[in-house]
Amino acid sequence: MTTERAATPMSTTADRPVAGAAGTAGAVPPRTRPPGKRQLKRGERSRSASLLVHGVLIVASFIAAFPIGWIAWISLGPDKTDFLHPGQIADKISFENYTTVLNDTSFLQWFVNSLIVALGTCLLGVFIAASSGYAVSRMRFPGHRQLMWTFLVTQMFPVAILMVPLYNILANLGLLDTYWALILVYCTTAIPYCAWLLKGYFDTIPAEIDEAGRIDGLSPFGTFYRLILPLARPGLAVAAFYTFLTAWAEVAYASVFMLSDDKYTLAIGLTTFISEHDTQWDLMAATSVLIAIPASLFFYLVQRHLVTGLTAGAAKS
Repeated sequence: MTTERAATPMSTTADRPVAGAAGTAGAVPPRTRPPGKRQLKRGERSRSASLLVHGVLIVASFIAAFPIGWIAWISLGPDKTDFLHPGQIADKISFENYTTVLNDTSFLQWFVNSLIVALGTCLLGVFIAASSGYAVSRMRFPGHRQLMWTFLVTQMFPVAILMVPLYNILANLGLLDTYWALILVYCTTAIPYCAWLLKGYFDTIPAEIDEAGRIDGLSPFGTFYRLILPLARPGLAVAAFYTFLTAWAEVAYASVFMLSDDKYTLAIGLTTFISEHDTQWDLMAATSVLIAIPASLFFYLVQRHLVTGLTAGAAKS
């Protein structure tokens, strides 16, 4: 009896299946990556995709930079026909074209006129765009959406359609052949876009800042000027750069509204090198390089704000 009872548990233990062995046999083995292949992180590109992107960027950069380099190279040729044989310029590089433009033309007067118009457009345009963008962002007055859509619709009309109506308006106001004519016209072009941009940027600034200004006794304009504008420097930099470029090298309006030679801007002055039977390509190239320098300097001054201003303004627009 004792022997049988002892044997029974032993046989039961022997017949019972091993749980670990059964579980191991039925489980799916884990997937393994091929040796040497690294798993990409989220947002990370593969090597082939990175090479493709960089290749496209290099080609696009070359396409953008080639005309600039070509103009700069042609400007160093002393003859107006050197653009036909650019390879020969290396043997006779000269800065004679720049000397001729600065000393024998009215370039400095054109430069002053363009600077007055561009800075005037920049200051007035940014102020109006910032004020309207802030008003729409914070006050939500009746018709604010319609106002912003009206700004957008004004961008759909080409220059050729607006030329005659604007000319008649400026003539009736007695503003033809004045700096104010170009400043006001360029503002009508730049303000709608800048208002949209700055409205989106102001939307990213917490409304609690306005409330804190009111608690401290600031007026709405005081809150806008002392608290909001310092925080909106990146957006203001983008708006300033856009308005400056709008006025700096524009030629269509300037050639119609500026009638006196002493009121010519740089873009109009550039056309004086083109006559009925001849075109002075060397002087035009040198003048083009000189025109690009102030715009490049302005870009250098505001470049650290441009990316931040564009991305933040686009987030809520």
